[in-house]
Amino acid sequence: MSDRMVFDLIDKLNTEHALSRQEWISVIDGYTPEIASYVSEKARYWQQKYYGNKIFVRGLIEMTNYCKNDCYYCGIRRSNRNAERYRLTKDEILACADLGYELGYRTIVLQGGEDPFYKDEDIAAIVTMIKQAHPDCAVTLSLGEREYDTYKLWFDAGADRYLLRHETANHDHYRYLHPEPLSAVHRQQCLRDLKQIGYQAGAGFMVGAPGQTTEHLAEDMLFLKELDPEMVGIGPFLPHHDTPFADEKPGSTEMTIYFLGLLRLMLPKVLLPATTALGTADPLGREKGVQAGANVVMPNLSPTDVRKKYELYDNKICTGDEAAECKNCLANRMRSIGYEVVASRGDHYSVTV
Repeated sequence: MSDRMVFDLIDKLNTEHALSRQEWISVIDGYTPEIASYVSEKARYWQQKYYGNKIFVRGLIEMTNYCKNDCYYCGIRRSNRNAERYRLTKDEILACADLGYELGYRTIVLQGGEDPFYKDEDIAAIVTMIKQAHPDCAVTLSLGEREYDTYKLWFDAGADRYLLRHETANHDHYRYLHPEPLSAVHRQQCLRDLKQIGYQAGAGFMVGAPGQTTEHLAEDMLFLKELDPEMVGIGPFLPHHDTPFADEKPGSTEMTIYFLGLLRLMLPKVLLPATTALGTADPLGREKGVQAGANVVMPNLSPTDVRKKYELYDNKICTGDEAAECKNCLANRMRSIGYEVVASRGDHYSVTV
């Protein structure tokens, strides 16, 4: 397909916010730096239309690196005997949330492996205590696959959002990345449950994951269009040395940034993070992500003595910084490209709180 035809498909996506499977394949395979620059320019229009130059910050608390699952790409997978495990106590989690509030965060994210140590009621209690202490804050959870009743319990306790990357929409590719009993069917059902309950829900995928094809990526875009999540988190695949995929090559930073722009064109109001993985892959990755349409960054609030232990992939950035350093660094980085980090819940454009 000629570049001109790809540009025409980008124009179609920009006006209709949807493409067919074959059109997505053409757009993905048609990547060139010039086309990517055009996508970023169009994406910034929608970013500015709905969110201006505001960058929303989420204070991330990585509460446990224990996980019952054994995903082949993940550094905290159950079989990694070299991982130095930790769990934060309830008081430690609440202290991190309090610190985040003092630093101006109005969204707190509780993230962790699927750790059976924390009962459903424990998480609900922590959510309630954060909301009671900071009623003007949103609480986001990212604690993996659960059943409907658990998600409902946490929502009723005050959780506002839930992040659960679908990883890959293709069922065979999902099996290539995950052992039994994990399945794409259940993971996608979890996302639909979250939407039904009323969460602002976040999905997403890895760019350049082992075994990934253009067709898989096209399926990811079609799945996300159908799901219509409030948030989409993507990042380049980054290998971890203690996993079966240790020797796989990392995903492309350029393609990740290209997909950020495409996602903004397809879902103009979406909340779109410039992820830590992108910043790890490229020293200016988060800035480039924002210039391609992203509008969320997630500095780390976890205690510095555990940050290196939450190692999903190798060479993760900001593991030694204090929380205030992370926030100030990101604020300066965003200011340097004409964006402003704001003290706001940063809800999806369609949400009235």
